[in-house]
Amino acid sequence: MLSRPSLMSGALLACAAAQAAAQPAQPEVPAAQPAQAPVLSSDGRALTNLSAAQLFDIADQARKAGHDPDAEAIYKALSQDPAVTMRSEARFRLGMMYADRKRYTDAALAFRAILDEQPEAARVRLELARVLTAMGDEGGARAQLRQAQATGLPPEVALVVDRFQAALRSNKTFGGTFEAAVAPDSNINRATDAKTLDTVIAPLTLSEDARRQSGIGAHLSGQVYARLRLSPRLALVPRLSGDGTFYRRSEFNDVSGSTLLGLEWQANAKDRVMPSAGATWRTYGGHPYARTFSTDLRWTHVLGRRAQLDTSFSFGTTSYLQNALQDGQLYNFGLTLERAVSARSGVAVSLSANRQTARDRGYATASGGLTLIGWRDMGKTTIFLNTTARRLESDARISLFPDRRKEWFLRAGLGATFRQIEIAGFSPVVRVAYERNVSTVGIYDYHRVNVDFGITRAF
Repeated sequence: MLSRPSLMSGALLACAAAQAAAQPAQPEVPAAQPAQAPVLSSDGRALTNLSAAQLFDIADQARKAGHDPDAEAIYKALSQDPAVTMRSEARFRLGMMYADRKRYTDAALAFRAILDEQPEAARVRLELARVLTAMGDEGGARAQLRQAQATGLPPEVALVVDRFQAALRSNKTFGGTFEAAVAPDSNINRATDAKTLDTVIAPLTLSEDARRQSGIGAHLSGQVYARLRLSPRLALVPRLSGDGTFYRRSEFNDVSGSTLLGLEWQANAKDRVMPSAGATWRTYGGHPYARTFSTDLRWTHVLGRRAQLDTSFSFGTTSYLQNALQDGQLYNFGLTLERAVSARSGVAVSLSANRQTARDRGYATASGGLTLIGWRDMGKTTIFLNTTARRLESDARISLFPDRRKEWFLRAGLGATFRQIEIAGFSPVVRVAYERNVSTVGIYDYHRVNVDFGITRAF
């Protein structure tokens, strides 16, 4: 059974973890083996021939006495033991000590290292969920709870986990995320290969800059937010986010940012409602490109113990600063079903519908799409893939071109996160994607291959 150096905060999760600890798929200290008595060194300053149980006892007493560096050193040494049960127990106690000291990133890394080797360890997933909640990552915490349920918890434990999930709230006031990548791209401007385009007047010869360009960019994205509790079930959430890809040729730099002010309301044990409103701006090549003011409503509903349904609807008005004929209104609807298949894997299905009006009906479009996502943990590597198919049609043809715009957008992506390498809580991630946009209007017809070499959170 997993040892526990101190009581967990949160009575519900404590109860669930205590019951889950009785399951066989948890890290545990191997049964003590007959060992020689400890031997004092000749200078009287060191003991040798200590058993694992004795080392754990010394580390636990050092922790209780406030000598964290000594306890940490012993736990880390034991976490390198050849026996998986021994190193898992050491990592677990180390993670619990970190969590008690509010070193949440270190705690999450310790628990994640256990799950890389023992994905069925439900007790560890519950502790990881608790730590992620303390870090402000409610979405990640709920995902870990779904993975824990997928391991097949005993009914009494599953019931307690359900109650914990219903009561899950992050008390972190401020938070944020960040990701950086180097991004080689075969088509940075999503442009056609064609040298000429058919028009209603005569063939149009495209300049070199208007055709497909390749390059290597730096991609940066991130967000910061505050969560201000108005009541136990209601929070005010202001949010700032940004996304940018930068190239040596600055005329292809694509940068966007947004400000949002929203509410998070926990309606009941299974439902969260999140309305928000804000503004988004985008520049391309260093010049203002578009500005959008929008409102959004998102509803998250828990479906059973392994699945979650996300529904969203947004309405906005967009001004295109380079072409006023594109100005209009935006309507977006999205539906995503996510399910934990097992402790190692999960899937998601997304449906989307979009409507954009415009002053010129040639730029007004309607589209709908389907996205399939899957992921699987394979030791210290997480593999993920996604495919998207989307159909788009315009209301009328653009006056310069002979055909009304009709197109299929197809995308396939594959990637992996490598937790074998970890620096300051971040690990490398690699993504490869292929896009093909098949359009009746040549200027929108393109194909693209892009690769991201980036860093992301290691847990």
